Amino acid sequence: MRFLLRRLGLYLLTLWAAVTINFFIPRLMPGDPVQSLLNRFQGQMSSDAKQSLYVLFGLDNERGLVMQYFDYLRQLMRGDLGLSFAFFPTPVSEVISQALPWTLGLVGVATIISFLLGTAGGVILGWRRGTWADGLLPVTTFFSAVPYFWLGLIAITAFSVTWKIFPSANTYDAGLTPGLSWEFITSVVYHATLPALTVVISSVSGWMLGMRNMMVTVTSEDYVTVAQAKGLPERKVMLGYAARNAVLPQISGFALSLGFIASGTLVMEKVFSYQGIGFVLFQAVSAKDYPLMQGIFLIITLSVLAANILADAVYVFLDPRTRQDG
Repeated sequence: MRFLLRRLGLYLLTLWAAVTINFFIPRLMPGDPVQSLLNRFQGQMSSDAKQSLYVLFGLDNERGLVMQYFDYLRQLMRGDLGLSFAFFPTPVSEVISQALPWTLGLVGVATIISFLLGTAGGVILGWRRGTWADGLLPVTTFFSAVPYFWLGLIAITAFSVTWKIFPSANTYDAGLTPGLSWEFITSVVYHATLPALTVVISSVSGWMLGMRNMMVTVTSEDYVTVAQAKGLPERKVMLGYAARNAVLPQISGFALSLGFIASGTLVMEKVFSYQGIGFVLFQAVSAKDYPLMQGIFLIITLSVLAANILADAVYVFLDPRTRQDG
């Protein structure tokens, strides 16, 4: 318990630092977001009206960065993320709530599938090293080195242009009304299949290599040798002794991956024109949309911290040594 409390205190400090950086970094970017907004709408406004926009978006230079910072903290405590420039006058929270489920559904499912397949494959490859299965390692190494966007372009060329099996863009068919109808659900799954396969193929090899290497290390430990000497079934030794300890570093990496699910895969979503949080972040950066960038970065930060807290709790359950205070 003391271990988890110490970690929780560290995460609260990390959250404050992330929120502070989240406030200052966008304001160091060159350009004037309010002027960009006016140019986009081709609006002509008086100086007083323009100043009102600066005040509305919390960019009033007369108050200074320090006062703006404390105003930002007060907004966050009220759950107010401000108004979006790129989707003005839509609130940032509404923009994020519309885009985030698409990313969680696509990247979340793909990440879980790749972790499970990669970890299971790594256990088998590590336990049966020296067999024909080692011939798969060069192939997995190749796919782990291929970026999402490059594999996505290849997938689009092969399965959308040449064979026309899957659509190359969008999240569902145009003209459909979002809902729980069978037609809409099948359309969403159909459009998500190709980008999801891209994520799985690109990331499963990394999980497999990591787990395989840990299995090779763990199988040389004394407790595994003793378990084999006792005549325990091979399956029990592999899963109950070797894999259970080898999977601990994988859990840490998986926790980070779960946290970064909220960030989406910006380039992949751009390649497939998938309307997730990564695609929205790209639009926010292009429009110098401070509130939307800050809102998305805050969601990412909270997701990563929550995932790490979950990983710590799982570590305590799997590894009793972490329960010892000292």
